[in-house]
Amino acid sequence: MASPGAYEPLKQTDSYGDVRPVPQPKRRVSRTTGFALLAVLGTIALSALYVSPLHTDNAAAQSGGSISGLLGGKTLGQCASSLPLVAQPPAPANVWAPLTVEEIASIQKWLDEPALGLNLTRGDQATLSDNHIFLIDAYQPPKAEALAYIENPSSTPRPTKYARVTIHHGTVPVIKDYLVGPLPISSKSNMTELTEVYHRDDIPYHARGAMVAAELTPLVQKIMVPLADVTEELFGASARGLPNDTLLAGAGGPWSFDGTFRRAWLSWRRNVAGPWLHPVNFFQYIDMSGTDPAQWKLLKIVYNHQAFDGVEDFLEAFHNGTLKRLPERPDQRKDPSWSTRKRPDPDYRRDLDHLPGPRSVSFAGLRFRVDRELQYVSWLGWGLYLGFNRDMGLSLWDIRFRGERLIYELAPQEAIAQYAGNDPMQSTTAWLDRFFGMGGSVRDMMPGYDCPHEAVYLPATTHSGIGIIKRDRAICIFEQDSGRPITRHTGYSKDEFGAVKGYVLTIRSISTVGNYDYCFDYMFQVDGTIEVRLSASGYLQGGYWEPKQEGYGAPIRETSMGSLHDHVINYKVDLDMVGTKNSLLQTTTATEEVEHPWIEEDWGSKVIQQKISRTYIENEDDALLKYPHNFQGGYAIVNKEETNTWGTVRGYAIHPGYSPVYNTVVGSKRLLNNANWARYNLAVSRRKETEPTSSSMWNQHLPGAPVVDFHKFFDSENITQEDLVAWVNIGMHHLPQAEDVPNTRTNLAASSFFLTPLNYFDTDVSIESINAVILTAPAKTGDPFTYDDYGVKPANCVPEIVPDFEYGGLSAYTMDGELAPPMEFEELRKQSELFHRIKLEV
Repeated sequence: MASPGAYEPLKQTDSYGDVRPVPQPKRRVSRTTGFALLAVLGTIALSALYVSPLHTDNAAAQSGGSISGLLGGKTLGQCASSLPLVAQPPAPANVWAPLTVEEIASIQKWLDEPALGLNLTRGDQATLSDNHIFLIDAYQPPKAEALAYIENPSSTPRPTKYARVTIHHGTVPVIKDYLVGPLPISSKSNMTELTEVYHRDDIPYHARGAMVAAELTPLVQKIMVPLADVTEELFGASARGLPNDTLLAGAGGPWSFDGTFRRAWLSWRRNVAGPWLHPVNFFQYIDMSGTDPAQWKLLKIVYNHQAFDGVEDFLEAFHNGTLKRLPERPDQRKDPSWSTRKRPDPDYRRDLDHLPGPRSVSFAGLRFRVDRELQYVSWLGWGLYLGFNRDMGLSLWDIRFRGERLIYELAPQEAIAQYAGNDPMQSTTAWLDRFFGMGGSVRDMMPGYDCPHEAVYLPATTHSGIGIIKRDRAICIFEQDSGRPITRHTGYSKDEFGAVKGYVLTIRSISTVGNYDYCFDYMFQVDGTIEVRLSASGYLQGGYWEPKQEGYGAPIRETSMGSLHDHVINYKVDLDMVGTKNSLLQTTTATEEVEHPWIEEDWGSKVIQQKISRTYIENEDDALLKYPHNFQGGYAIVNKEETNTWGTVRGYAIHPGYSPVYNTVVGSKRLLNNANWARYNLAVSRRKETEPTSSSMWNQHLPGAPVVDFHKFFDSENITQEDLVAWVNIGMHHLPQAEDVPNTRTNLAASSFFLTPLNYFDTDVSIESINAVILTAPAKTGDPFTYDDYGVKPANCVPEIVPDFEYGGLSAYTMDGELAPPMEFEELRKQSELFHRIKLEV
C-alpha cells in the first residue's frame, strides 16, 4: 500500500506528536492570517478594558513570552504552551498496545519462511485461489496476567505478547485464524490455530473479507457492457469500463446465510458525487461462489419490479416492447450537484457568518497529560491506556479514577444497519461494519472541524492484506468547558451558594465505512462519570423513490429516497467495582397505595406514592435486558462485599443517554443469529477469555451459522460476585428526511450511555475541584458579595496563532516495513470503499 503524494506525514514539532507547523511567511496577508491578527489585537484591547490587575499578575506568571499590550500598564504575555505535559503511567509498558510497523513486518517475514509450509502469496499479487495473509493484529493478553503486571510491574513479568493472524487458504479453500508469538519473533515463536473463541469449527471461505474492489470487475463487465446502449436509453447513463462512465454499482449484504454460497445484489447508481443518493432502480443478483471468477455468473436482473433470468431475457423484453419502463423522470438528467457539499447559493450569507466562530483555548496550558509512546492519558484524577485494532478501532484499558480501577476494558464491538424498502437492495441489506474494519477505516482528523484547534493527536497503525497504514491524526484528545456547571445552587446561608465548573475530557476517533462516518467519543467528567457517545454523518444509502416505496422511507428528491433503517452499536464494558467480584443490581420503581392514619382528617388516610425495589439478578440467562418502562429504574454493576461509609454497596450504574434503542426487526434471515446482542438494551455475562468479543468480522456473511453467536455466552451460569461484563447498546431508528441531504447531521444522529457512580463514593467527588466558587451574601444591604475561588483565577494572555488548515498525515508501508512509494488518490479511494462503490474498469 502506498501513500498519495498529497498525504505527506505531518511535521513533527515535539515528542508528543502535537502538530502545529508554523505558517511560512507570505508576500501578502491571507484572509486566515488576517483573522488571526485581528483576534490577537481584539484580545489585547478587550483585556485592557475588562481584566483586573490581580488576574494580570496570574497570567504573567504563567506566560512563556510576551507581546506588547496595554493592560493597566502591564504587559500581556503569550499563553502557556499548548503541548501536553508528560503522563506517568502505572506501568512502563502498554500491554494492550497495537502492533508497530516493525512488528507487523517481522511477522510477515517469519510467516513467509518456507519451513512453515504456508505457501503464501503477497496480498497485492494474490488471486482467490492463493494462500495469503488477510490480517495481522495484536491479540490481547489474559486479564489475570495483565492485572498482575499492571499492579506490580517491578516484580511481575510483562504478559507474553501475541499477534492474531488471519490467513485466507485459497488452495483449500478455508479461512483460519492463528496466534503467533511470543513477540518479538524469535526461535521460540510458533503459530497455533485460534479456535476456542469461536462457535463453529470452520470459517467458510465464502465469508471472507474482500481484498480489492476489482474482484468483481470481470463479471460486472460481462453483464454491463452488452447493456450499455440500453441503459443509455433508459437512464441516460452507462458503464463500459471507460474513464467517463456514468454508472457505478454498490453491493448489498449479507452474501451468504451459512457459508455454502456467496451471492450479492448490485444496485446501480449515477457516477456523481454522493452516488448513494442517485440510484436508477436497476439491480443484478450475482453468484460469486468458489475461487474461480470465470465461474461466477449473473442470476437475475430486476428493473422496475420485473425480474429477468439474464442479459438475453432483459434485452429481448426491451426490444420486443414487453418491458414496462419507468416513467420519464426529468430530474435524473438534471444537475446532480445537490448531493455535493458545495453551498447551494454562493451569494447567500447569514448575518455575521463571515466571522470565525468562538473556539476553546486553554490559556494557562493544557490540563491533561499524554505519554505518546505508551498511548497513556491522564486528566484530573483519571488515567487510562489506549488500544487500537483493525476490526473496531479505538479501545480504552485500565481506566482509573482517583487511584482506583473502575473499568478494565471499554471497547466497541459491532455496528449494524438493517434496511427496509420495496426493492432488492434495501429489503435485503443488513450491514455489520466490523466486517469492513472500523479501525482500518479510521480517517485523519480535520483540525478545527473534527476536533478543536488545540486538540492533541495520536497515531494509529493498522494492517491490511496489501500493506500497512499509519495515520498521524487517528485519535484526538481535548478538554472543554461544557458551558454549564456540574453542580450549583443559589443559597442564602453560609457556604451553600456556589458552583463547580463542568469540564469534560474527550477522546475521539472517526471511521468512514462506505457512505457513513462514525464518530466515537469517550467523555470523562469531574464527578467520575463517563459518557460513551457515538454520532454519525455521511450519506444515506438511498433508494429509488416511487409510490411503491411509500412507508419504507421518505423522498429527498424527485427520484431519490432515504430508506428506513436501524443503527445499533454494541460496546463491551468490563467494569471492576473494587475488584473483579461483582454482581448485577436491578432497581425499579412502582406506585403503591398505603394508608397513613395520622393524616386522615384533611386528606384521607390513603396515599399513592412511589417505592423503590432492589433485587439482584443471579442467573446469566436472566441478564438479557431492556430498560424498564418509562425508565423507572435501571441496572448497575456493584460489589456486594464492599460498602461506602453509609453501608451501601459500591458500584456504577449504566444509564441510558440519547436514543437508547435496540434493533426493531427480529427473525429476519439476513440478521438471524449473527447480531443477537442487538435485541436488547444491554446484557451482562460472566467474563471469559473464550468470549473476548460479541461478534466477529465473518458474522456479516454468516447470519444462519455465525462464527460468534452472542446467545451462546448465556448458559445459565451464576453471576453473583463474579467477574462480569456488560454489553451495552446504543443507536437510532433512522427515519430519513429531506434534511439528511446532503449528509446526516451529527446532532440528531447521536446516541450514548453513561457510566456513573452509584454509592461508589460517600459524596459527590466533583466538590473536590478547585475550579469552583463559593459566594457569601453581604452582611450589610447594598454591599457587594464576597467570594472564594480557591485562588484559581482566569488566565489572560495572547493565544497561539492558529495555523492554516492542512490535511494529511497518512503514511503507507510495504509488507517489508519499508515506506511505500506514492499512490494515486483514486487507488486510495478504491481500497477505502471496496464494493460500496464499484466502478467498472476494463
